[in-house]
Amino acid sequence: MKIINKLVLGIVLISLGSCNQQQETKEAPLASILVSGSYKPAVFENDKRIEKIKEITPEIHELFTKYRKKKNIPGIVYGIVVDDELVIASATGLINLENEKTATIKSEFRIASMTKSFTAMAILKLRDEGKLSLCDPVYKYIPEMSELKYLTNDASVIDIEDLLTMTAGFPEDNPWGDRQLEESDQMLMDLLKKGVSFSNPTAYDFEYSNTSYALLGNIISRISGKPFQEYISENILLPLKMEHTYWEYDSVPKNQLVNGYRWENGQWKLEPILHDGVYGAVGGLITNIEDFSKYVSFHLSAWPPRSDSDVGPIKRSSLREMQTPQFSKLHANATYFNGEPCAKISGYGYGLSTTSNCKELKWVSHGGALPGFGSFYLFFPEYGVGVMAFCNLTYTYPWPNKEFGKLLFKTIDKIEPRHLPISTILNDRKDQVVELIQNWDSDIEKKILAENFYLDKSRKNRTAEIQEVLDKAGTIINIQELKPINQLRGSFKIKAENGFIDVFFTLTPEKYPKVQKLDVSFQQNETSN
Repeated sequence: MKIINKLVLGIVLISLGSCNQQQETKEAPLASILVSGSYKPAVFENDKRIEKIKEITPEIHELFTKYRKKKNIPGIVYGIVVDDELVIASATGLINLENEKTATIKSEFRIASMTKSFTAMAILKLRDEGKLSLCDPVYKYIPEMSELKYLTNDASVIDIEDLLTMTAGFPEDNPWGDRQLEESDQMLMDLLKKGVSFSNPTAYDFEYSNTSYALLGNIISRISGKPFQEYISENILLPLKMEHTYWEYDSVPKNQLVNGYRWENGQWKLEPILHDGVYGAVGGLITNIEDFSKYVSFHLSAWPPRSDSDVGPIKRSSLREMQTPQFSKLHANATYFNGEPCAKISGYGYGLSTTSNCKELKWVSHGGALPGFGSFYLFFPEYGVGVMAFCNLTYTYPWPNKEFGKLLFKTIDKIEPRHLPISTILNDRKDQVVELIQNWDSDIEKKILAENFYLDKSRKNRTAEIQEVLDKAGTIINIQELKPINQLRGSFKIKAENGFIDVFFTLTPEKYPKVQKLDVSFQQNETSN
């Protein structure tokens, strides 16, 4: 069920907010918080996302069809969502070779490790309800974990977050873990009692672990008092109206259940479908494109941060927490879709992997693989776009990575992401900064400059440096629109006869924010002498 390869040499390990490094947690938020009302969430301007994506519908289908034939995949289904709408959904090939049953968007595929984020979501729901802390040692809920023999004397005790982030120290367990799907709870407890082998000390490194998520499923069952499958169905699937998503293949309508195959010795061979069991928390879910699109849309709904009511199975802030990598690594030699060098950094959060590249493009993803099946999905939080696909061939990506990446990223490049509106205070300070650097009026200085401003650099030197910039620029023609970085930081350009004046400023955290940093520089026109 592995979806992340061991990363390249020259990588940087970054730990963000680990329970093992800090004791303060988010587990006990206030029942309600005070809100200023001044925040303006990011919005889409000139929104043409659906239009642009629908333009590539024929190319997408041709790509999937050719790939299916080239890789000897019996059937593939795929879909693209924009916000909460499934704008493209189609299928190619067969789900049952014996009966020549055609694949449709209602065909039910086992999605393997794409199940993991549902398990992680259930853990966060229990956390948000105050029933556990991510920093709790796992043995608090699974006493059988208390007798583990760690690799080193300085290893930290495994906590719930270690399981979520796959940093407990367990070895990568593909494909062994894939064959444990239908095992019983007793098998998992026997594994612990006999002793577990570690490949790393706790919280030392990421290593993909199915066993970690099987243990999370066990924790859900123990805390909720019901099987984790029942808890996830009641508290996540049904609230999202995922009424055609199943754990046990015997529950799936026979004409919709997908058979899995492997390609061996020039022919397809039927892979037996495993029943649901203790490792179901790892990769047991069976679903279709229409149902799964609702789940992707729910993750997209976490963006942007805003003050609307939370209506999902878990809070938007918890969704964003799931999508935040806890252990990230740098791919220094990565390339962009067009082949040009473009470093990227990616890491595992809670049941999800998040990647950002040199173009400042961010996407969240996870895949799944089992005997007979392959699946993958990714979504772009800043664009509100998600893509998913399932196939029925053993350990197979459901789309051609390179070709599909070119088509997808090329389309995303044509779509505008959300833009953050300018906050009222930032806009006011911009006008005041423009007046300040032209006149250095003492009343404005007192009103908008923070106490550190002239302590960091004397007034005499500041005014002299900025006057030099103004002299080089010449007559001011117009003041261009401010580009906010956040509510209290931004930049703008002043067009002048000889070029542009670049202005950057950032405000203090005071109730009435003042300018604590101001950078003013000159950018000469290329045609100017």
